[in-house]
Amino acid sequence: MSKKRESGFGRQLISQMFAAMFFTAVAFLALAVLVWWTGNNHAWQGWELNYELFRWIKDNFLLVGACGLLAVWFLVGWWFLRRALKSTETLLQAAKQLADPGEEPIRLPAALKAAEDELNLAREQALRSAYVAREAEQRKNDLIVYLAHDLKTPLTSVVGYLTLLQEEPDLSPEMRGRYTDVALDKALRLEDLINEFFEITRFNLSAIELEKERVDVSRMLEQMMWEFKPLMADKGLEWQAQLPPKVMLTCDAGKMERVLDNIIRNAISYSEPGSPLLLTLAQQPGKVIIRLENRGRTIPPEVLSRLFERFYRADSARATRSGGAGLGLAIAKEIVTRHGGQISAESYDNRVIFTVEMPAS
Repeated sequence: MSKKRESGFGRQLISQMFAAMFFTAVAFLALAVLVWWTGNNHAWQGWELNYELFRWIKDNFLLVGACGLLAVWFLVGWWFLRRALKSTETLLQAAKQLADPGEEPIRLPAALKAAEDELNLAREQALRSAYVAREAEQRKNDLIVYLAHDLKTPLTSVVGYLTLLQEEPDLSPEMRGRYTDVALDKALRLEDLINEFFEITRFNLSAIELEKERVDVSRMLEQMMWEFKPLMADKGLEWQAQLPPKVMLTCDAGKMERVLDNIIRNAISYSEPGSPLLLTLAQQPGKVIIRLENRGRTIPPEVLSRLFERFYRADSARATRSGGAGLGLAIAKEIVTRHGGQISAESYDNRVIFTVEMPAS
């Protein structure tokens, strides 16, 4: 479709040129026949100058006709060539506008309507790309500001409590233990935030490469459920699982664990205390489906549509407390997509459901 539109003006110009050459040839031939007929039916006087000219043309009719026709065709071709060059210059000037596109649409002559549409389409795409890039850069800058502030807060606490321990040698063992616990907790929080910075760097500067192998997904999920039990116990959460045995999948095991880790941590962070996490595994023709459902605040549609964007945090305050930098779900989507699968989220009635579909191979 695009190629036809691009070449339409060229085909139209060539068609017009050949049509003009054909009609000028017909007109020239008609003129020659008229001159021939007029000359033969005119009563010439020997002394008339036109008679000598007519006789010379009659004697060299083929040569004169060929030269005349070529001259006419040359003028027609020259006119169309100038028209094509002028149109090319117009297109080049319009194309220069794409280097720094503005809000005003590109305007071209009516004969270049197809080219005008293509250039305006490219202009709109360039504007959209520039807007998306600026928005992503702004989100990244905002995230760095958030994380820089978050780094300062636990670091100040660590320094403060360690200073108290140093300056107050007579503290009771209970108070010393409490200060030590707080300092350790803040230090671990600081470590999480530093890891977030490394995560941003890895996600931006390196491509995700897969090392696929045959994996028992049932066993992988059972192991991850067991690993997350201590974290879930802090919020009174419990597992409700439906995992059929020996569901096999060809994937990068480490990367797949990362996907599951991200969505499970997200579900735990935003679950209502004391609620269950429902984890199901199903095998259908051509695909394996992993589904995780938790009870929590319903996510609005406008937030749900951006949940897998890089650096997007649906709730900045809660994400800060949980250590999220808006990369976990984006990385999960990248990994699943590289495997040829898809990941999606839906939310209704204070429930949030993540679904991962992987091709069974």
